[in-house]
Order: sequence, then structure tokens, then C-alpha cells
Amino acid sequence: MTHVIEVSNVNKIFGKNDTRLQVLDNACVEISKGEFVSLMGPSGSGKSTLLYLIGGLDREFEGSIKVAGEEITKLKESKLSELRLKKMGFVFQFYNLVQNLTVEDNILLPLTAQGKSKASLENDLKEILEITGLTSKRKVMPAKLSGGQQQRVAIARALLGNPEIILADEPTGNLDSKASKEILELFKHINEEKGVTILQVTHSDEAASYSNRIVRLNNGKIVG
Repeated sequence: MTHVIEVSNVNKIFGKNDTRLQVLDNACVEISKGEFVSLMGPSGSGKSTLLYLIGGLDREFEGSIKVAGEEITKLKESKLSELRLKKMGFVFQFYNLVQNLTVEDNILLPLTAQGKSKASLENDLKEILEITGLTSKRKVMPAKLSGGQQQRVAIARALLGNPEIILADEPTGNLDSKASKEILELFKHINEEKGVTILQVTHSDEAASYSNRIVRLNNGKIVG
């Protein structure tokens, strides 16, 4: 199997001298194309930090991280931005929607901001609205949606452009149990039907049960 994420001997330290805190300690993990992996561990174990490093959202670390065959430490910022746009989708606990834009405009925003026209994205948009169950909500404003529906918009936004990888940080952490189940079933569908690799950070055993594999972190170390 092809590894789409390779983390080798990654160390991450916050602060200096007396405030020095090692958040990741020689972390190593490989994730194959098409896997659905849950990253688990106690609060403060380095889960979200590792996810952000893999996504190139934080570049200050020691070690090596390869994403889709690219060594991200060696990429210029412009190339890293291109890699994120074409290969990765991000889903966070808080949906990060633009409140004065409709559902469809929120989904289209990352690509229209890059100069692509709405007309050229219409077919992809229709497919993603159908997959995420948002077809009837495309002209609705975020304030009119439930939390689960807003997270669906965030997932749809992450899917537009057909990324190889979705990185999700506590994607159900702000939802009730019914909405959480719906979101996790949607992730499972995306993983199985579209072959998208998913790495989710979660503290929930139920959320992790939807994945193929669990990677555990404790005190910055991969322990299983």
C-alpha cells in the first residue's frame, strides 16, 4: 500500500528554557492511502499538534513529515499552499463558516478565492451537496442550520476539489449524539465510496469505532 502520510521522528517543543514543553517526542506513524485512522490520547498528549503539523499549519518542528509524497519541511510556502489546496481538506470542531455567505458560497469559497468560477464548479458542487445531504440547503445561510448541518457544510467544503486526505480535529466534539453519528457515518461513506484517506483526532471511543485503525498518543509519544 502507498503511504500518503509519513511521520518520522517528529519532535515539537513549545516555549524556551523554564517554559520549555515537549509536546511531541520522536513521533512516528505511517498512514496508507484509503485508511480511516483515529488519533487518540489524553488531553495535552499532542494529538491536535500532530494533525496541524501534518497539515502544514505549523512548520516549526524537528523530524520529517511527508504528505502525498512531498516532504513538507522542504516546500516553499506557495508550494505548501498548493499542496493543501489540491491534496488536503480540513474539518475542525468549530465549523469556521462565513455567516453572511450561503451554504453553497461557503463550500465554494476556497476555490473561488483562487480564481475559479462558480460555473466551472457547478457539477462538483451538485455531487458534494448530494453526498452531504445539503441539496435543499444550498441557498440557506449558516444561522438557519443546526450544528450537524453546519458541520456537513464544512465537510462539503473540505471535499470540493477531490482531496486525497481529510484532516479532522474533533469533528463531532461540538455536536449532540445524533448529529455526531450522522457526521461519522458520512465520513465512513466518503472513505469507503470515494477512497479518501481520513485522519481524525478524537477523544471519543464511539467516534474512533468508525475508523479502520486507532493510533494512540501519550505524553507526545506514539504508544500504539
